[in-house]
This record gives sequence, C-alpha cells and structure tokens, in this order.
Amino acid sequence: MPRPRSPLLSVDAIVTTALELIDETGNFSFPRIARRLEVSQSSLYNHIDNREHIIELIRARVFAEKLEVPVQDLPWDEALRAVVRAYRKCIAAHPRLVQLILTQTVQDPGALAAYETMAMALEQAGLPPQRIVSALSLIDNLVLGSAMELNAPAVVWDPPAGQFPALERALEAPYTVEGRAEAAFELGLDVLIEGLRAQEFTQT
Repeated sequence: MPRPRSPLLSVDAIVTTALELIDETGNFSFPRIARRLEVSQSSLYNHIDNREHIIELIRARVFAEKLEVPVQDLPWDEALRAVVRAYRKCIAAHPRLVQLILTQTVQDPGALAAYETMAMALEQAGLPPQRIVSALSLIDNLVLGSAMELNAPAVVWDPPAGQFPALERALEAPYTVEGRAEAAFELGLDVLIEGLRAQEFTQT
C-alpha cells in the first residue's frame, strides 16, 4: 500500500495550521486550513467541532508551559508581576491572535490556572471580589493592548514641527516598536502594582 503524501490529519495539525494562518494574516477559516493541509474541508470536522473549538485549542497551545510560573513562596506583588509577565510573553509571540481570543470565554485549564494565580495574589493584596474582577480585566487590557501594539506602525505620532513641543521632545528619544511596547507594558505593570499596594495599605 503506498504511503500517503502528507501526515494523517490530526487535531495538532489543524491547530498548527490555524495558528500559522493567524500569524500570517490575522485570521483563519476551515477552507483555508483544508487547502493548506491538502484535505477536504469535511474531514476537519472529524477532529474539530467548530471555529470556537479551534480558537480555544490555540489558546491552550499558546499558553502551554510558559504560564507555569512557580510563585507559591513569593509575596503577592512579586507573584503577580511574574505571572503577568509570563502572560504577556505568551501572547506577544502571536499578537494577531488577540482579536480572536477576545471574542470568546476563557475555558482552557492552563489559562484559567494563570487567572487563578493572579486572583489569589489580588486576594492577598486585600482586594474584595468585585475589585479583583476589575483588576483582572485591567491586567487583560494591559497585556493584550501591549501585544496589539506590536502590530502598530513604527511612527505612531507625527506632529507638525513646532505645534506640539512637549510631544516633539518626547519623540526625540530613540525607540523601536518592540522597545516601545515593552517599555509601556513595564510602566503599566509598575503603576498597577503600586496602585494595588496603595489599595492594600488603605484597607489595613
């Protein structure tokens, strides 16, 4: 019996191909996955339920391992900082994925474990439950916004000469897209931690 031209279709192959398409174009579709894998579109449904299933499997792939940060013995602020940085590292590797994972509920156990660690750190900081939800949303805004900035143009602000002097002075500092995004993320993380620390002090 002749060997097949390509490896047998699998969940892993489908997820890999979908992620490749997202990295290249910002989206994926079942017809495009099937064409790239040289299989029929109908055969994909033997392994994948629907588009949402693929997105959640991609979330699991992207967040696997990198979010396993040992923080058990760390103070709440160090633990939170470590997990948030790990979270950004995961998503910054695939910035075009952000718009897709924002559209559906987080179900992947690996991603949820990271949110659990962050929620525990926020509890230790003294935040009540409703404030913890707000803080987790703020962390998402910081991380996902920082990742999306990696797709921004090199020149974000182009003020006419002499009309916006403070902005012009700020823009004299050299930077790259990656450096700007990283610096903004670290500044935001510092502000977040210091703000939470102030919350902790006012509640004791």
